[in-house]
Amino acid sequence: MTKQLLAIIGLLMLLTMGQSQAAMPNEKVYATGDNLPKPMIMSRFIEMQHARKVSEVPFETLEGAKVNLSDYRGNLVLVNLWATWCAPCIKEIPMMDKIRRDNLTNKLVVLPLSIDEQYDQVAAFLTRHNLGDYPTLVDPQRQIDKMLPADVVPATYVFDGDGNLIGFLRGYLDWGDKEVQPYLEQLTAKYASPSRP
Repeated sequence: MTKQLLAIIGLLMLLTMGQSQAAMPNEKVYATGDNLPKPMIMSRFIEMQHARKVSEVPFETLEGAKVNLSDYRGNLVLVNLWATWCAPCIKEIPMMDKIRRDNLTNKLVVLPLSIDEQYDQVAAFLTRHNLGDYPTLVDPQRQIDKMLPADVVPATYVFDGDGNLIGFLRGYLDWGDKEVQPYLEQLTAKYASPSRP
């Protein structure tokens, strides 16, 4: 009886874990065409063969204002997942902020999203690390799992101008490399206003 009970508990844990973590979206919207040539630094970035529809969920600014992906239609959007307990994330933040600032007049938007459960401590953490001006979003309702997998941080998901997922990179990247910005400009030209066949 004890072995059966342990087996049932183990099965329930596996089922619960599977339900709490989002899978990569699989509803295809359109074929993306030929992949752009990637510089070596971007070798782990996956440009998808088909844009994928995602379930949109609201996030919040540190001040409590609601933010949706649809607020940035007509732009290439990089959603960068990070957490206060993730050392590589802290290394990425200044680089992601530079990309954000360098592209303020372009059709490229960086949306940092803290996945910290104690979201009310994110602002103090950023201030402690001299990153108080970093305009991160938080997810107080834990909605990200309805939209994207958040089991790896840092992770950057890239969306076209219609809010469809077109690529991703899970794990740390040296976003400050000189070849990153030109590649992002190519992605922006291709996807900020995607044309459909």
